Amino acid sequence: MNYIPFHKLGSTPNIIVDGAGNENTVLNLSHWPLSNTPKELKDDLSVQIVFKYLEKPEFHVKCETVSNNHFDEDGLAGMYALINPEKALKQKDILIDIGRAGDFGTYKNRESARIAFVLSAYADPDFSPLNAEIFEKEYPDIAEALYNHMLDLLPDIISSPDRFKRFWQYEEEMLNASEAAIWRGDITIEEIPDIDLAIVKIPETIPGKKVHRFTLERKAVCHPMAVHNSTNCFRVLYIQGHTYELEYRYETWVQYMSKKPVPRVDLTMLAQELTRDENGKAKWIFDGVNLITPSLHLEDDSESSINPEVFVNKVKNFLLNAKPAWNPYD
Repeated sequence: MNYIPFHKLGSTPNIIVDGAGNENTVLNLSHWPLSNTPKELKDDLSVQIVFKYLEKPEFHVKCETVSNNHFDEDGLAGMYALINPEKALKQKDILIDIGRAGDFGTYKNRESARIAFVLSAYADPDFSPLNAEIFEKEYPDIAEALYNHMLDLLPDIISSPDRFKRFWQYEEEMLNASEAAIWRGDITIEEIPDIDLAIVKIPETIPGKKVHRFTLERKAVCHPMAVHNSTNCFRVLYIQGHTYELEYRYETWVQYMSKKPVPRVDLTMLAQELTRDENGKAKWIFDGVNLITPSLHLEDDSESSINPEVFVNKVKNFLLNAKPAWNPYD
């Protein structure tokens, strides 16, 4: 099979891995919402779906083109497996773990986390060794350049991750520090399974640092992988002093199959209630139930005037009583 960039597919019949198809898509191998992937192939990650496809000849289609509308770890691992099936089947476990580290912020093997950090660094204009002009283009062209380069480079990264240490070392240091803080009890995680909520309390002395999710830059005071590897809850409330953020994990956006997460609820009304409770002009915002990892947060990342215990109780009560507002399943 061969890769053709999504925006250059034209009328070419195609298989889409980990994304949305177009009118000429023959088969979609994706965990995305409403993907219409055959139910016999569905799995948590798109790369896992690809491996099921490779292992089930009865679902094979006559198509020589594979594509994706965005660049990330799960998409890269899945497309690499489809293009290089014999090699990929020998590397199945690590390719799946790379997809898991990139999409869900969890990992079984630390090497997979490191490889995900490398892929994120290559996609980050501030760290990438690729030509800086690439990142001045429109996103479809950026994704094309990244896939063209990383599909060739991925085998080298997997076989010799230490050669790429300068790209993963910084983020691994933060991951190590976050995991150690959780092990020591400096960062605590309280789980409330009935509402699928993990409450993460972080000391005010820990500063925020740059991390990546889905190869995208964000700022965090505790590395997401450290949290996600420590809890099975898919709603995460971060508390640091009077700074609060309630986030839906990515598992709640896709067609997650190993267990069905508690459905998302729309937090807009909670945001309005919290805004009314604030002193001054502080405003709470909810990004939207249909975004991949939306959060409830204060505008401009300011501090709340609401007492932490009061805030937690308001969140608990709302999650307990609100109606489902998101269903990604076919």
